[in-house]
Amino acid sequence: MNEQNIFIVRTGEVALKGMNKPYFERKLVERIRTKLASVSEALEQQGEGKIEVYRKEGLVFIRSPKSLPEEQILKPVSRIFGVSSISPAVEAPSDLDEIGNEAVRFMLKQIEEKGVKTFKVEAKRADKAFPVKSPDIARIIGAKVLIGCKVLKVDVHNPDVRLHVDVRKDESFIYDSKVSGMGGLPLGTNGKGLVLFSGGIDSPVASWMMAKRGMQIEVVHYHSYPYTSKRAQEKVQRLVQIIAGYTGRIRMHVINLLPIQEEIVANCPEEETTILVRRFMMKIAEEVARRNRCQMLITGEDLGQVASQTADALVVTDAAVSCPVMRPLIGMDKVDIMDMAREIGTYETSIEPYEDCCTVFLPKHPVTKPKLEQILTSESKLDCETLIRDAVNSEEVITVNPE
Repeated sequence: MNEQNIFIVRTGEVALKGMNKPYFERKLVERIRTKLASVSEALEQQGEGKIEVYRKEGLVFIRSPKSLPEEQILKPVSRIFGVSSISPAVEAPSDLDEIGNEAVRFMLKQIEEKGVKTFKVEAKRADKAFPVKSPDIARIIGAKVLIGCKVLKVDVHNPDVRLHVDVRKDESFIYDSKVSGMGGLPLGTNGKGLVLFSGGIDSPVASWMMAKRGMQIEVVHYHSYPYTSKRAQEKVQRLVQIIAGYTGRIRMHVINLLPIQEEIVANCPEEETTILVRRFMMKIAEEVARRNRCQMLITGEDLGQVASQTADALVVTDAAVSCPVMRPLIGMDKVDIMDMAREIGTYETSIEPYEDCCTVFLPKHPVTKPKLEQILTSESKLDCETLIRDAVNSEEVITVNPE
């Protein structure tokens, strides 16, 4: 029997990257090592060995001491972006007799622990130099299992166990299950973006979606204390913490927007308040992004959802900045966004009834089709440069770690 547990990690979309595939695989290995680092260190301190992560022949492998429960590998690794699926496996030399013996031991354990009665062998010959083709491998291994496990029968349509046999050059692997992963691309393979992060449903989902595409994220959060409460900011921090469970630690830039809002209310038309505040948010975010080497801004805006998210309003908002603005939710239905929030674990926190800065000084009838010329005229009444500089310089930076 093997002295270690072994897991096969599949990379899904990464496999399509052609000549760049090794780069993405290295990044994924780094992410897995980082995710499992604390567990590995604890095992070493106890003298039980360590966790090894490496890539070979288009797959990523994890080896861990037998004393470590499989779930402590499966659960965290399945939540890493870039992982398509992960399987606990056993290994054997790439020899049909050895593979057959290991397959019999594997199935005897399945019979003892789960009471299985039927099986099917599905073989894959990754090493094309291996002299036996995949259908014949399945037939030979299936016959050995039938001889070694008298209670089993073959069921090719609906078996209790699908026994996968993956024959490779140096060693072969046997497994019966695939734990689904997050998919996407490894974090850090697609630059860095700054998320305008509120306490609502949308921005956490937008953050998660961009991180899934391999983008590292930082977040900027605006408050209007004392009109908004400290508990509202704590709620936002908990949402960022949930996202950090997928990405690792996240830097959160907290900025007081109240002085800017008060200036807008005092000097500009009431119906333009929402769009003017939104433009200042974008300008401040652009400066924060520049200082922190973020290449683009990310928002949770959804076309037509509120007054500041009409097509006309988005055009005027984008005119405030020169850097790209990503809106991953732009064409989604609100119901679909809510479903995704539930799936990633942010929904229940997002719907907690704490106000955010966007609810402060709301006009009764916000303009839905703003004209850029008119908005620029209103902005000319304000000392925009000073207001933005003061806001950025007064930021509080919080490092948010996963739970």
